[in-house]
Amino acid sequence: MKQIFDGGLDELAVSAHGGAVVRMVVTSCAAVVFALMLPWQLCAGWAAVALGLEVQAWFATRRQFLHQPVGWRTHLWHVSGLAASSVTWVAVGAMLWMSGSAEGAVCAVLVWLAVVCFAQTNAYQSPLGFIVGGAIPGLAVLAVVLAGPNPLHLNLLPVGAILVLALGFSGEGVGRMLQARRRFNEAQAERRQSEALYRVLADNVTDVIALTGVDGKRLYISPSIEEALGYSPDHLYSTPNYTYLYPEDRDELRADVAALAERGGQLIKEYRVVRADGSVIWVETSFTLAPSADGSAGSQIVSVSRNIEQRKELESQLIEAREAAEAAAAAKSDFLANMTHELRTPLNAIIGFAGILQGSADLTPQDARHARLIRDASDTLLDLVNSVLDFSRLEAGAVALNADPFDPMAEVGSTIELLEEQARAKGLDLRIEGQTQGYLKGDARRLRQVLVNFLSNAIKFTAEGSVTVKLAQTSVGEGAARLRVEVTDTGVGLAEHQIAHIFERFTQADVSVSRQYGGTGLGLAICKRIVELMGGQLGAESREGVGSTFWFEVELPRAEAPNAPDGAAIAAQADLDRPIRLLLVEDVAVNRELVRTILASFDIEIDTAENGQEAIEAFRAGDYDLVLMDVQMPVMDGLTASRRIRSLPMACARATPIIAMTANVLPDQIARCLDAGMDDHIGKPMSPARLLEVIGHWSSQPRSEPTDAGLSLSA
Repeated sequence: MKQIFDGGLDELAVSAHGGAVVRMVVTSCAAVVFALMLPWQLCAGWAAVALGLEVQAWFATRRQFLHQPVGWRTHLWHVSGLAASSVTWVAVGAMLWMSGSAEGAVCAVLVWLAVVCFAQTNAYQSPLGFIVGGAIPGLAVLAVVLAGPNPLHLNLLPVGAILVLALGFSGEGVGRMLQARRRFNEAQAERRQSEALYRVLADNVTDVIALTGVDGKRLYISPSIEEALGYSPDHLYSTPNYTYLYPEDRDELRADVAALAERGGQLIKEYRVVRADGSVIWVETSFTLAPSADGSAGSQIVSVSRNIEQRKELESQLIEAREAAEAAAAAKSDFLANMTHELRTPLNAIIGFAGILQGSADLTPQDARHARLIRDASDTLLDLVNSVLDFSRLEAGAVALNADPFDPMAEVGSTIELLEEQARAKGLDLRIEGQTQGYLKGDARRLRQVLVNFLSNAIKFTAEGSVTVKLAQTSVGEGAARLRVEVTDTGVGLAEHQIAHIFERFTQADVSVSRQYGGTGLGLAICKRIVELMGGQLGAESREGVGSTFWFEVELPRAEAPNAPDGAAIAAQADLDRPIRLLLVEDVAVNRELVRTILASFDIEIDTAENGQEAIEAFRAGDYDLVLMDVQMPVMDGLTASRRIRSLPMACARATPIIAMTANVLPDQIARCLDAGMDDHIGKPMSPARLLEVIGHWSSQPRSEPTDAGLSLSA
């Protein structure tokens, strides 16, 4: 039934229902005209039947006109009424044709043509409607003319031929009309499908899609706006654009969108919107200038908005987490700085006096041994402090490498000489194998630090046998070489699972190692970071109970041999023989005594001050060749005192060297000393040789304004 009663039949029914009153008027008028040529009784009967059919057609098409669903019975009722109405008009035409008058024949032909024309105009709505209301009546007309009475005795051949041609021409027009209708229906179906697809996307996507004219008029808002902001689309259509923007963001967004309308392109903007419940949320909108529906360019703005409140909260949490991490890092740095200072300050006195005591000729052998044990224990503690400090510097990326020419063979040889006594004390054979060719350019001190760690561990964990250092140098391209250093021992060795973690911080083979041999577990971690900082590699191979091999490789540029020393250090040392007046600023009494003891054998007059304020007063009253300045002191610290001294209106205020002598040895702490006007730095625990070297160097300089060229950084 659905295939017979196509959808166009409902469209025809709606059209028929709407024209029912007009057809009734035309039918009544036609009956009056027909009465001029036919008996009025016959015309009245015909009019009654035709008007009755129009009334029933009105009821048959009423549900379709109201866009209500109908079944096949309603469709059959409508089609039957259409057929009956067409038959009544064909019948009245037949009566006029057979009336015997020329007027009747003319009117009959006109009525029949009107029926066919009317049916043709309805053909685009329903093929079935054309067949019932046009094709069948047309064939009936042809039958009446050819087979019915011919009272006027007309030549029916040309009349019939013309009727056939007319019906054929009408049918051809109907065919083209039906094709156009089919194409129209297909286009409509595609449009509806496309519209439905975009409607599904626009109406169900969680983002808010809007179309706005450049004048600010809202043209479309997706229903998701209600869930996003609590406003209905109908409410926003009647509300000016930018009404619910957060006041502080409104002007900026309006200006940016106006600029977009002028230049085109795309704009992505984050701003705040006030929801219907009064809350404020962050949204991100992508604005795009698009052509309008009529094809004119740049007259509409498409916007896609999404709620980014959660993202903003995450960003806020990330910022808070970063600030917390930075605060933790700062606290860690402060703790490290304070720890190293507090440990180095007493170690300064312990190591210093232990060294002086150890060199005394008045000690008994037992006392000399005790002094040596104190010095060794102090050195071990200092090594631990230095390891923690060194690792923290490397981890923070605060270590800068010095690239100077060095002889790898000479550096390895001097390192072995340094540890030879330890190896000899354990009965170990410490030797070198291999050769290098020429000088390389790199940080020899840091490489020596790695080698010392490898050798110290090898000696520590080897009870008998040997420790061998193997060197190999190979060329890699023009002007560069790869240096490989291996340290092989015959010690306790490592299990395979231990090697994978041996270069991690605070890691040792097992807990018993730290109890038996000591150490922090930082040494190899420091070596790893030093080698990686140089762009090199390191590793280890070991067999438990057989021995281990630790190695590192670095690629370094080749270099020329450095110039020989000019003897400046020797000359500086000789300058200590002349009288020197020195101001020692130190709050710890034992450290003041240590400096006096170290310098007692030289012609140096030492005045002391216990804080920065006393140092300024002493500087005003005396003429000093040198100032040794502690940093952390009560009343006034050394940094403030140095700045105050440099600002004094005295000729010597800028010329007198001020040397920081402090346990603050971190790079940023040394930099602050120089920024405060100090000229050099001696780290605690201080080496007597370093102290004499610095005093000799600065006391030999001309008394003039200091320059950056004279600054020296030493920890």
